[in-house]
Amino acid sequence: MDSGTRIIVPDKARYIVNTIQAAGYEAYVVGGCVRDSLLGRVPQDWDITTSARPEQVKALFSRTIDTGLQHGTVTVMQDREGFEVTTYRIDGEYEDSRHPREVVFTPNLEEDLKRRDFTINAMAYNDEKGLIDIFGGMEDMRAGIIRCVGESRERFREDALRILRAIRFSAQLGYRIEEATEEGIREFAPALCNISAERIQTELVKMMVSPHPDYLREAYRLGVTKVFFPEFDLAMETEQRHPHHIYSVGEHILHSLSAVEADKVLRLTMLLHDIGKPATLTVDEEGITHFHGHAAVSADMAKKILRRLKFDNDTISMVSRLVLYHDYGNGVEPTMRIVRRAMNKIGEDAFPALFRVRYADMCAQSDYRREEKEQQLEKWRQLYEEVLEKRQCVSLKTLAVTGSDLIAAGMKPGKELGVTLQRLLELVLEEPSFNTKERLLEEVRKMTDFR
Repeated sequence: MDSGTRIIVPDKARYIVNTIQAAGYEAYVVGGCVRDSLLGRVPQDWDITTSARPEQVKALFSRTIDTGLQHGTVTVMQDREGFEVTTYRIDGEYEDSRHPREVVFTPNLEEDLKRRDFTINAMAYNDEKGLIDIFGGMEDMRAGIIRCVGESRERFREDALRILRAIRFSAQLGYRIEEATEEGIREFAPALCNISAERIQTELVKMMVSPHPDYLREAYRLGVTKVFFPEFDLAMETEQRHPHHIYSVGEHILHSLSAVEADKVLRLTMLLHDIGKPATLTVDEEGITHFHGHAAVSADMAKKILRRLKFDNDTISMVSRLVLYHDYGNGVEPTMRIVRRAMNKIGEDAFPALFRVRYADMCAQSDYRREEKEQQLEKWRQLYEEVLEKRQCVSLKTLAVTGSDLIAAGMKPGKELGVTLQRLLELVLEEPSFNTKERLLEEVRKMTDFR
């Protein structure tokens, strides 16, 4: 117990703790909110642990929700904000590498903290007792260490998802994983096959948008990616012997992750942009490696991987499109016409992100012709901004005529209508000044198949 450490608990959470204490029970804020407060971060949630049973908690507050009574959890509503209040408990035997078969309520806080995953998550606090840190969480935070509470093998045997959580916390906080915890991860990594794709996806995304997405390297080193992302293991083991590269495919991916901002779509794009390279590897007579067609293969693989991990369709669509076109235009001297056609091909929604993707890709390559690449990318960007500034049409949605205009001009509805609109768009992509209603209707009248 450390009565000298003070945490500023929000009024609503403090009211719940004080109300439970006033009724003669123990109550503390616990877990991640304590950890984040000590780190100077703003907690997303304030969870409360108590010696009171669920029915006793419910009797103290006017509005509660039975969130998980079998596990001792009641959500107490304060205005429109919910706070999970969970009874001290001892978890029974875990039967599926994720959930305990049963829980036993206990009046002992230490027994409750003992079942938690890592020391930095096993601290509790209230204003009366101060910080309760039985397992050395503060010491591990000062040392920058992720350490299991108690025996690491027991913690991972109970819940294999903790393996990904360890690596994710490491990536978020920049901490190293302690040796015994690493040994437990290595031993129990195969049990991740029992964890749902949705849970794995959640941890992967949190890792990807963390300050250290390249800590995925640790997941590879500890045999974790082999279970849920074997394609990455292949990438790590595929060398690139080429003037443009200084890293293996996998290391190139890891370096590119750190070169793009912490956005889910951009980080997933960099994670998958070269994932098809091992499947397209060829070596020429000089020993130079080539990966012809890898962008298309990577895009197809990205779709399969993201579907396997149960990502939503919008994310799958955007990421796979950015992967497909991640090196589009490399080595091409751009013109306004080329940029307009690229915007049309790739999509106005995805095109701006492509600059960030291409820049991150370039940052993870060798310095070979770097200045030339940077200048070319900047020229693409300038021409793109000029297209926007001049409001040039690059898609049907800004074409000066619509299907209704063509029908009003005498064209019959049907397939030919769409074909005609596409032909008009082709004209405008070549010559933006054609994008007026009068000029386009005049072009339609010239078409021999117009009736």
